[in-house]
Amino acid sequence: MRETMWIYAAFISLLSGAWSQGSGLKPGVVRHSAFNLGSDANLTCSNKTRAETFYVIWNLNLTDKFCKIAFSNDGRHENSCNDGKTLRDTASAQSFLHISNFSSDDVGTYTCQSAYKGGGDRHEFKVSITVPPSISSWLERRDNKLVAVCKAERGKPAANISWSHVLNSTTVETTLADSNGLFTVESHLKLPEGVDIEKLSCTIRHPYWPEEKILLPKLRKGYVPWLCVIIVVVVVVVFVVLIGIIFIVRKKQTLRRGQQSNNPASSKSSPSDNVEEVEPYASYVQRVNSIYNSSAELFTQHPAHASGSHLSAHT
Repeated sequence: MRETMWIYAAFISLLSGAWSQGSGLKPGVVRHSAFNLGSDANLTCSNKTRAETFYVIWNLNLTDKFCKIAFSNDGRHENSCNDGKTLRDTASAQSFLHISNFSSDDVGTYTCQSAYKGGGDRHEFKVSITVPPSISSWLERRDNKLVAVCKAERGKPAANISWSHVLNSTTVETTLADSNGLFTVESHLKLPEGVDIEKLSCTIRHPYWPEEKILLPKLRKGYVPWLCVIIVVVVVVVFVVLIGIIFIVRKKQTLRRGQQSNNPASSKSSPSDNVEEVEPYASYVQRVNSIYNSSAELFTQHPAHASGSHLSAHT
């Protein structure tokens, strides 16, 4: 089998050399082709039928490999790609290379050589992929200014973004490419005060779409302006500080009461307690004084009465 392939390769090389030296071989043609992601792609090397063709050789220099697909009119076939690429025939028996479900792995340079009765062709195809971007648009505030943002993310080639006409506005656009060769385009439009945002729109164009996409920027769902965030944070901080102050004051009051209960000598009686203690003592002194006065009166009256009785008896 290996010897057969070597003989076949030598035969093809000799034919290619002979036709390249002869006047029948047409000069190489370079073409650029782009296919949409997930689509089926077809490349045609010659418009000759199989009956007229001696051989067709496709050399594929892809992103991560090099492979070959070929056939000759004696029934020999070769396909070292092993990824679904095949040689097919049209209804009129013309050969073409078919690529199903086109992806980034199929991007590369496709070189085709064909020989047929009366001449030959050589074509080179620069094959690329067209990837639709993910699109979005929104409004946000930056430095106390309203900014409209329109974004086309991870597309190939880079999308084109434009805005509906807005006077006295500034547009800043950035384009970034990632490691996979996909482009992200982001456009920022600084809006003047008092602009009617209901009439504002951004237009995105890309080769993948048959028509342009028009987006109306709106405030993002769940978007909270920075001023509201600051106000909420300040309110929370003030509330926490007040709770802390109240807690500290109550704790100090509790400790002070505990110290007073543990040291009775330091506690002072209230004025009402002093009144209750003074009033019984005053009543007692008053009663004692009234008894003393009564006794004194009796004592002073009794001698006088006795002396009077004595005088009358003596008489």
